[in-house]
Amino acid sequence: MELREIRELCGKVRENINRVIVGKEEVIDHLLIAMVAAGHVLLEDVPGTGKTLLAKSAARSVACEFKRIQFTPDLLPSDLTGINFYEQKSGEFRFRPGAVFTNILLGDEINRATPRTQSALLECMEERQVTIDGITTPLAAPFMVIATQNPVETQGTFPLPEAQLDRFLIKTDMGYPSTEDGVCILSRFRAENPLESIEPVAAAADIIDAQRSYTAVHVAQSMLEYMVKIAEETRRHPDILLGVSPRGTQALLKTVQVHAILAGRDFVTPDDVKAMVTPVFGHRIILNNSARVKKGMNVEILQSILARVPVPTEDLEH
Repeated sequence: MELREIRELCGKVRENINRVIVGKEEVIDHLLIAMVAAGHVLLEDVPGTGKTLLAKSAARSVACEFKRIQFTPDLLPSDLTGINFYEQKSGEFRFRPGAVFTNILLGDEINRATPRTQSALLECMEERQVTIDGITTPLAAPFMVIATQNPVETQGTFPLPEAQLDRFLIKTDMGYPSTEDGVCILSRFRAENPLESIEPVAAAADIIDAQRSYTAVHVAQSMLEYMVKIAEETRRHPDILLGVSPRGTQALLKTVQVHAILAGRDFVTPDDVKAMVTPVFGHRIILNNSARVKKGMNVEILQSILARVPVPTEDLEH
């Protein structure tokens, strides 16, 4: 698939989602970037801001299998991965697949489940496979987890462990709509739910093709050094307890390549990096106790790091 075709594909999916979701262009782009980069997305905000609606709209825009599972404190790991059970009629053990055996999995309110259940997703999200009773089964392609979570301050939530957060390529916040967008939402949903009328505009094969092709975007050596220097600064910052790992830097590389495609370019610029640092690094840095008190401090710290690291100015196209 040509880079131009990837951009056109994303444009069709974006337009379809915009028939349901109002005024969330950046969040939708983050979802599309993760989809093309074969990553997973964590949507965070208070209940009622459209997290689940956005995930469903994205899933319905692609003609592939979709499953939704509500995370609750009594959800078991086997509900996600599946279980071998004894069938009396045949006298044999049979495998009952869990929710992860799909193409797009919506994990609703993921932080309402216990850490034990949350950890059942680690192998699925990283290696695209499930191991049960010593038998490893690969998951179908494409495979994407779109998880929603309520803020940690909300009652009945369990904070996601660092290893689980690191499996998400992008974390993005929905936010409340503006007055104008709020009026548009009421008008759009007054008579019927537009989600019921949208049809798929892309096939699963299109997504797989795009995932194999986006890496053709050129990344200059100076841009690679720029991204690594930003990551290194997170490891030295006095307010950061745990900085960005090499896996986090690789995640940034993937997202900036797709971001460049959406911007109509076949090469990465510093603007692509600046646009993706917060959604890719924001959930990967662990702040110390004094910095953690102030909400949104991780964004402020990352912006200060971007302002401090020298920006490459040489030719980036070749």
